[in-house]
This record gives sequence, structure tokens and C-alpha cells, in this order.
Amino acid sequence: MRLWHKDIINVLPREQLVAQWRELSAIAGNILLKGNPNHILVNKIMDYPFDHFISYAYYVRKEMNNRGYKTMDKVWDKICSITDKYQILPLSEIFPQWHNNRYFKQCFYNLEEKYDCKGISVEDWRKIEVFQKKN
Repeated sequence: MRLWHKDIINVLPREQLVAQWRELSAIAGNILLKGNPNHILVNKIMDYPFDHFISYAYYVRKEMNNRGYKTMDKVWDKICSITDKYQILPLSEIFPQWHNNRYFKQCFYNLEEKYDCKGISVEDWRKIEVFQKKN
């Protein structure tokens, strides 16, 4: 499990974006059942108010909808049900200490490895590279 850096959401290849939605559902399910996500790469979610997680999910869902991908309302409802009250934060305010420059590089290199292993198309990789050079 991984939450891709918040700034990479809009350039994630289809496979990674759709998988992120599934992972958000699984994380919410674990929080609801066990009280935490129980995975080393995403346990940091618990260091922040749930507004951060729900806002992150909101931006993933928004990007999926912008691309014409379907998102199930029941997944969104599950994500939102982890707390009684929440607000959608601006993307720039989500996970400030975690989704920093160092984490951006980690995510970028993870995607680069997927490209090197032929798991990401040349076209998708070029979008990621152009985006990375701007940041």
C-alpha cells in the first residue's frame, strides 16, 4: 500500500490511479474495522486528522472523474464514514510533513522503476517526467 504524493495525483498513469482508489477503500475499511490502516507505508495517516485522508481521497476521486473513470459512491461513503465530521482541505495543506519534497522523490523513483520494468508506458512516463522537472 502507498499513498502517492499528493502533487503526483494528476499525472498518475491509469493503473496507479485506479489502484489508489482501491487502496483508499482498503485503508478506510481497516480503519473502520481495526482502528488503523495497519501497513507501514500508510500508517502515517493516523498522525493527521481524518480531514487529510478524506481530502486526499476527494482529490483522487476528482481526478478519476475528470478522466472519465467511474468511482463507486459506496467507496466514497466508506471513506467518509471514518469520522462524523470532516472538511475538504486544499490540496496544498494535506499531509504537510509527510508529503514533502523527500517523499515526492521517493514516489517519483518508484514510478521510474515501474517504467524501467515496462509497467508504465513511454507516454505516461513522459508526462511524469515533465511534471517532475517543473517541481
